[in-house]
Amino acid sequence: MDLGNTPDLRETARLDWARSATGNPDITLVAASADAGFRSYWRTVGESPTRIVMDSPPDKEDVRPWLAMRDVLEAGGVRVPRVLARDVDTGFLLLEDLGAQTYLHVITDTNADELFEAAVTQLLRLQSIAPPSNLPAYDEALLARELRLFDEWFLTQHLRIELDRDDLEDLDAAYRFLIDAALAQPRVLVHRDFMPRNLMPTDDGDGPAVLDFQDAVVGPIAYDALSLFKDAFLSWQEASVLRWLTRYHERALIAALPVPSLERFLRDAELIGVQRHLKVLGIFARLNHRDGKPKYLEDAARFVAYIDAVLPRYPGLAPLARLIERRVRPSFPRVDA
Repeated sequence: MDLGNTPDLRETARLDWARSATGNPDITLVAASADAGFRSYWRTVGESPTRIVMDSPPDKEDVRPWLAMRDVLEAGGVRVPRVLARDVDTGFLLLEDLGAQTYLHVITDTNADELFEAAVTQLLRLQSIAPPSNLPAYDEALLARELRLFDEWFLTQHLRIELDRDDLEDLDAAYRFLIDAALAQPRVLVHRDFMPRNLMPTDDGDGPAVLDFQDAVVGPIAYDALSLFKDAFLSWQEASVLRWLTRYHERALIAALPVPSLERFLRDAELIGVQRHLKVLGIFARLNHRDGKPKYLEDAARFVAYIDAVLPRYPGLAPLARLIERRVRPSFPRVDA
């Protein structure tokens, strides 16, 4: 019986498992949230305290990498969701309920400094962990594969652009510049999506709890800090981003992490940011056109604006600037990030 491909049977199996795992035959489940991927989260109803069932269909998203990285992070002092019961063969986990609000819901201009300071505490703990020997590297192949999502999905599939030879040469030159810059950075454990949506306030003083860490790799030290402050779903003034990156750098030095000079670190952060923003534009377009999830494209203009702000500062990105001006600008007029 393939529960992963039969929604009604999967729903029944999920509820049956939750009742068995909690020891409460009377609970029901309501949707708590869903990932951009195939995992979904369900909150128990009819018990106190409530708990969360993670449903990760084995044929689509194996839960084992999530569990393995969760254990690595917890051993390193990072606050992660506590697992109360598990069935890896069927892809069900019972987790503590951390509430309904992530940083994305609660962060404001008034509390951003405080919340980001706590987030950086978790990030420094994460980056101080010796990466497991079997962890993938953020190597040239992965960096290039991510960048190609931009031209394959955002330019070609979404904007319906037929890329000519000049376009491809410009993209190749810009990608080479970005890949070389990323590979030159000091390497640490990288979460790859360390942003407010994946951080949850906690009541125990050990938070925020870090979520969505299963795709961690060994890679550029500036990646996660940049992801935190130049987010997919909200924007901050450049002066604030600079101040937070500078504060991160100061704390990373104290934590004995291998950050370069501040000037070099800020350059690294901007360039790995462009790599990430191009990748995310591709992913958002793929979510829309392949997976039927159009809401993510609502934030595409934010990423174009992030890129616009950085391109003039780096001659090595002139080919990308030309392509965006020639091809993307008609769909995305210049705006502030």
